Amino acid sequence: MRAPISIVIPTLDAEGGLPACLGSLGEGLQAGLIRELVISDGGSRDATLQIAGQAGARVVTGPPSRGGQVRRGIAATEGDWLFVLHADTHLAEGWTQAVLPVLTQPGAWHFRLRFDARGVMPFWVAGWANLRSRLFRLPYGDQGLLIHREVLEDVGGYPDLALMEDVALARRLKTRLRGLPATAVTSADKYRRQGWLRRGARNLGTLARYFAGADVSALARRYRR
Repeated sequence: MRAPISIVIPTLDAEGGLPACLGSLGEGLQAGLIRELVISDGGSRDATLQIAGQAGARVVTGPPSRGGQVRRGIAATEGDWLFVLHADTHLAEGWTQAVLPVLTQPGAWHFRLRFDARGVMPFWVAGWANLRSRLFRLPYGDQGLLIHREVLEDVGGYPDLALMEDVALARRLKTRLRGLPATAVTSADKYRRQGWLRRGARNLGTLARYFAGADVSALARRYRR
């Protein structure tokens, strides 16, 4: 029997975090869970594609848009299960033990969030993200998404959005999306640069505007600024 999981990682100038992300997948390879690795790149100008090639990944390219990149990556896969993972996130040791039991039937799963930083603010922000995921079933993409292909197709596929693609999909999945007892460790670089309170407030504001019906393209342009 072939390995069930296809890994899809959208990238854009991701040389800083990608090695750790890929390194954390070794556990899945050893367990015989990973069938293929697809890097969907949006025009990187750094060493991202070189790192992907050294890892034996299949690379697909196209315009930069995380939702669109994930869709292109998924289109290049063959596994029954899809695992969408951000390039600046790596999986904590032991993740395969949490994943194995859920592969027996179609579903959708996310990981607990932790930052690669210590202190009160990283703990508080990650705690809010995990609480939001449990109470409102609204995890973000940096928590990873493990989803059966049939379930994804049933809700219309991965949203082709430049921003909030993860939120849009979570809202479609509703109660089908559940948490795993495993941790995804994501980069705190943006929080360090912008400040934990400022970055957190910005994220909440963007989410509120999205729920209020703001144009996603305009939100994406503002978010990148």
